[in-house]
Amino acid sequence: MSYADQVFIQNCKDILAHGVWDTQEEVRPRWEDGSPAHTVKKFGIVNRYDLRAEFPIQTIRKMAFKSSVDELLWIWQKKSNNIHDLGSHIWDAWADESGSIGKAYGYQLSVKHIYPEGEFDQVDRVIYDLKHNPASRRIMTNLYNHHDLHEMALYPCAYSMTFNVSGKTLNAILNQRSQDMLTANGWNVMQYAALVHMMAQVSGLEAGELVHVIADAHIYDRHVPIVEEIIAREPYEAPRLWMDPAVHDFYAFTKDSFRLEGYEAHPLDVKIPVAV
Repeated sequence: MSYADQVFIQNCKDILAHGVWDTQEEVRPRWEDGSPAHTVKKFGIVNRYDLRAEFPIQTIRKMAFKSSVDELLWIWQKKSNNIHDLGSHIWDAWADESGSIGKAYGYQLSVKHIYPEGEFDQVDRVIYDLKHNPASRRIMTNLYNHHDLHEMALYPCAYSMTFNVSGKTLNAILNQRSQDMLTANGWNVMQYAALVHMMAQVSGLEAGELVHVIADAHIYDRHVPIVEEIIAREPYEAPRLWMDPAVHDFYAFTKDSFRLEGYEAHPLDVKIPVAV
């Protein structure tokens, strides 16, 4: 059984059994028909994934791994905030007529800052420190720039990565202010696990743990029956991640630098409504 399945199933059972509903509150998200999108939530969920043991991907439904990597590269490698640079349409609802999502996600990673060693954006600073200052406790990124929030189409959900090296092992913490469990949990876990593998390989390190901290882990009201169906399924074993060992430049990775070997999963044969 995939460990990512075990974690997701337990998280969802806990939320459905012990979570708090916001049905008495005015909420911002809306369904396509204009109805308020209410949620049941748990505060402060922390999940740990040992990337040396297996790749954390769900098998109780088919996950679009290549599309998740494409979005990760759009943010972290292309440092783009324009959907025309993205292969999927997952950001279409938040883009303006030019395709921009404002000063969000990739835009924040592209901004350069001055350091004693020179000028770096956030991604290049991480790579520099992993190679030259691996004992540093300051290797992190932050997308939640309060100065620019008013110019973002959507405030960052997964907003911070903290990297920490122990010996030759690279560990990381993903901080997330808000998590739509059905549409985003499995997606974020697998793509940021891939990011840890990428950062480790280009820095001469081994991928270790990914710790996922979620402040507000929620399930939308119209997602409840879908979640209940999915978590009742019997999981398969986790697949193996293959990542091109010849790539040692972070900017040389493509979505085709990755594949999952032996990935077996249940089909997701239902349309998932998205709250905006």
